[in-house]
Amino acid sequence: MSSRNDALESHPSPPRLLLIVAAFAAIYVVWGSTYLAIRFAIESMPPFLMAGMRFLIAGSIMYAFLRLRGARKPTGSNWRSAGLVGCLMLLGGNGLVCWAEQHVASGLAALLIATVPLWMVTLDFVFYRGPKPTALIALGLVAGLVGILVLIGPADIGGEPIHTTGGIVLLLACVFWSVGSLHARRVDLPKSTTMSAAIQMLCAGFAFFVVGTFAGEWRTFDLAVVSTKSWLSLAYLVVFGSIMALTAYNFLLQNTSPKNVATYAYVNPVIAVVLGALFAKETLSPRTLVAALIIIGSVVLITYSRKRKPVRQDPVLGCTDAVTAE
Repeated sequence: MSSRNDALESHPSPPRLLLIVAAFAAIYVVWGSTYLAIRFAIESMPPFLMAGMRFLIAGSIMYAFLRLRGARKPTGSNWRSAGLVGCLMLLGGNGLVCWAEQHVASGLAALLIATVPLWMVTLDFVFYRGPKPTALIALGLVAGLVGILVLIGPADIGGEPIHTTGGIVLLLACVFWSVGSLHARRVDLPKSTTMSAAIQMLCAGFAFFVVGTFAGEWRTFDLAVVSTKSWLSLAYLVVFGSIMALTAYNFLLQNTSPKNVATYAYVNPVIAVVLGALFAKETLSPRTLVAALIIIGSVVLITYSRKRKPVRQDPVLGCTDAVTAE
């Protein structure tokens, strides 16, 4: 597969090259902008019910489209696996991001979520008997930890630290996303990555409504007070964040190298920070800039130091609103 991808990258036809550029723009800009869209959506919608609507609508559209195209119907085992993985990655991952953005700026949330590769490497080694981190990966892990401490450390290092509870919740979101990603490799999900994502979104969408009900969100959810900006943001998350960007990602996996596709992991937080500053008036403090440089640098180091194995890709839209390409 890698030689095929290399050949495609070396001599792409003009139409295919244009599609590749457009697909990269989608996963860079669209997934990077979902943090801001979440912030706008939850301004007048409860976070869990908003996320439930997002994933139920997106999952239903994708599932119906795939079935009409002749995709194989998922088995009972597929649905059970999708329920577990979807709840871990989407409910535990994306759901906690939605909740945390009530207290943490969207750009800062994106920076903390960018540390997912650090958690993936650590949890894979500790709990799943994954490869032992190399010296460079260990350096990346230490650097990532330093970046996290810069964001949540004392106030006298260049701006106020982020909301403590919000920061902890975002780190928990990283853990849920990572555990779900690692578990997805070991359960019976559909071979079609798009169908896998669709049924995970469906399962998680229902779970979001259950959690939102127990959290009492229906008491505060008044359709009459939901702003146009929130509705448009929800529509953006469904159409662009969940459907279009996923399609672009799958296209890139087939037409370019996984290493290049994985660059979204450190481009997305940059996009998120810039958009938050431009459209939500989020402050770009020295603390934020230093933490961004350290965290993104650590992710680059880890991403390019890992040995890639030809495993099946099981994309799920989650914390980073992206798909793990490792």
